[in-house]
Amino acid sequence: MTEPTLLWLRQDLRLHDQPALVAAAHDGAVIPVYILDDDAPGAWAIGGAQRWWLHHSLAALDKALKAKHSRLILRRGKAGDALKALMEETGATRIHAIRHYEPWWREAEAALGDALALYDGNHLVRLEDVTTGAGTPFKVFSSFWKALQSQLPPDEPLPVPHTIPAPSRWPAGDRLDDWKLLPTAPDWSQSFDHDWTPGEAEALAKAKGWPQEVAAYDRRRNLPSEEGTSRLSPHLHHGEISPRSVYHALGNTKDAGAFLRELAWRDFTSGVLLALPDYGDVNGRPKYDALPWRKGAAAKRDLEAWQQGRTGYPIVDAGMRQLWTSGWIHNRVRMIAASFLVKHLLIDWREGERWYWDCLVDADYGNNAVNWQWIAGTGVDANMFGRIMAPLGQSEKFDAADYIREWVPELRDLTDATIHDPDEAGARPDAYPPKMIGHREARERALAAAATLS
Repeated sequence: MTEPTLLWLRQDLRLHDQPALVAAAHDGAVIPVYILDDDAPGAWAIGGAQRWWLHHSLAALDKALKAKHSRLILRRGKAGDALKALMEETGATRIHAIRHYEPWWREAEAALGDALALYDGNHLVRLEDVTTGAGTPFKVFSSFWKALQSQLPPDEPLPVPHTIPAPSRWPAGDRLDDWKLLPTAPDWSQSFDHDWTPGEAEALAKAKGWPQEVAAYDRRRNLPSEEGTSRLSPHLHHGEISPRSVYHALGNTKDAGAFLRELAWRDFTSGVLLALPDYGDVNGRPKYDALPWRKGAAAKRDLEAWQQGRTGYPIVDAGMRQLWTSGWIHNRVRMIAASFLVKHLLIDWREGERWYWDCLVDADYGNNAVNWQWIAGTGVDANMFGRIMAPLGQSEKFDAADYIREWVPELRDLTDATIHDPDEAGARPDAYPPKMIGHREARERALAAAATLS
């Protein structure tokens, strides 16, 4: 009997359109393995909300594998060491895996050498094929999008293998419950179950229903009070569905254009990591290294107020409370809240990036870093620092009254005319905090800070 092969799973927790699984099953007996590696990522080990999702996603994947007379082996530790140990235990000489672009995964992949066979499956196309004329990754999205379109449509998704051959003997693995991925003291995830169902089956169901909604996406995605987004982002992040499966579920139609650009943006942010692997920690524009971010006790208190949704700006507070309660924040409000931290409070974008990283079920290293640097104006393809979102105006423009009522109950009884800026309207209830800083004052302070870089 030939030796088994290892299927190394990371953010690709699915059976559909899983090229590494297809290749492994073609080779013979397959041992699917997931390694909880908190060592290789260092400070970027997955956050609390992702761990909640991961627990349920791994349970769902194991159930799906068992229906195919296979199973998921769990190990914990540095991925390269754990894989080498499994190879010795099982006699495996080959590891199949989908390529990842986070710097710690690229380092782990390189260390495995010729034993590792890598496949492209977590993006629309192979990112190394979408490059500038000089053969380098794009750092500007518009140019990336133009080049990517010439390679669309992506390949058709691969079907699930009819059989997943099992080894004659299974290696030992950890119990999922022993990893204690779910919060207990306190259990801040109690509302997550109402908002999310992790796993491939739910991801495929959402993608199947999305074509009926996508025509209204370009308008509704900016309206916090409406359910106008796909809610596919955490499923895509954990690899429970592939981008090309979503693409082919939609078809490259005019109605799907705005949403397909969002899929492309996700690819673009991974491409940025090829060029700038430390983008989550380092300004894309070095001149912003000298920006005088606020430090000290007052800044810390302001950061905590932002995290807890106590800024006195209803749209910001609604978003931050939604984030804490559900592990997700509406796309438009995500930007407004981020801009408020960076521009109104003049607090380093990395503080907000880390908070989102811990609280978001869809926190993605590349996407999170590129989006924060875009908002902060520090990135290679970014909004200008001097462009400062007006949260009160944004709230009214995008009709966020009902969204605020849902997440800031202290303001539930206010009218549409007063809820966006209760201070200005003289309608703020005692239970709700006043604005921590006025918009004009914050804007002048931010611009003054930026002027020191000239």
